[in-house]
Amino acid sequence: MQEKYPVLKEAEEFFFRGNEVGVLNSHGFTGSTQSMRFLGEKIAEQGFTVYGPRLTGHGTHPEDMEQASFEDWIRDVEAGLEKVKENCSTVFVAGLSMGGTLTLYLAENHPELAGVMPINAATDMPELAKNYKQLKSSGVRFIEGIGSDIKQEGIKELAYPQTPVKSMGDIMALMNIVRGNLHKVTMPILVLSSTVDHVVPPENSKEIYEKVSSQDKEITYLENSYHVATLDNDKELIAEECVRFIKRQLEKK
Repeated sequence: MQEKYPVLKEAEEFFFRGNEVGVLNSHGFTGSTQSMRFLGEKIAEQGFTVYGPRLTGHGTHPEDMEQASFEDWIRDVEAGLEKVKENCSTVFVAGLSMGGTLTLYLAENHPELAGVMPINAATDMPELAKNYKQLKSSGVRFIEGIGSDIKQEGIKELAYPQTPVKSMGDIMALMNIVRGNLHKVTMPILVLSSTVDHVVPPENSKEIYEKVSSQDKEITYLENSYHVATLDNDKELIAEECVRFIKRQLEKK
């Protein structure tokens, strides 16, 4: 789709070229690459190649997002995966929120991945489903945004102030696909979950951990961050855990 609005500063895609080990980083619903840049930089400091694509309709204007579909977002991460594969022989995927959902989608469809790291991934959001049911035929196009659920004071996520109602239907469709196929995830997985999250119920991470078929699976609880944990008090911990997980998988090869 053709976007009408320019890309916001700090919402641009990022690419750090490193060695033959690559990590695809996906941001979340209504958010931008700004939320994943710190993690990307920390992983890149270890010598790895990192790519953070901007999802269609994100990082510009809510009207652009309204025109995008979940199929666009799947295409974005599939294309991102191809880009990393062009440069790397071993690939990991990490994602926040809906980026975590897309991470799981890739895991379900690409058994060759070396490992995945979903962070507060969304697979079931009953409150959003209830709101969407009430709003979808109401003629309302936008509701208040869900960005910046961050515990640390003074930190702001670059996310839309409004959520397109139509897009709520898209994330629900994506979650339904991913949730129904969690058993197809077989590669090593590190689930990262905030114990307090006002956007995605923490039960999502528990269900992911329990339903994947991975023999090698672990869960790390983030006790000092809310939903946008990659910008919150635990951002260093997330980076450390992801790097540790990646290195552990590489040692096994």
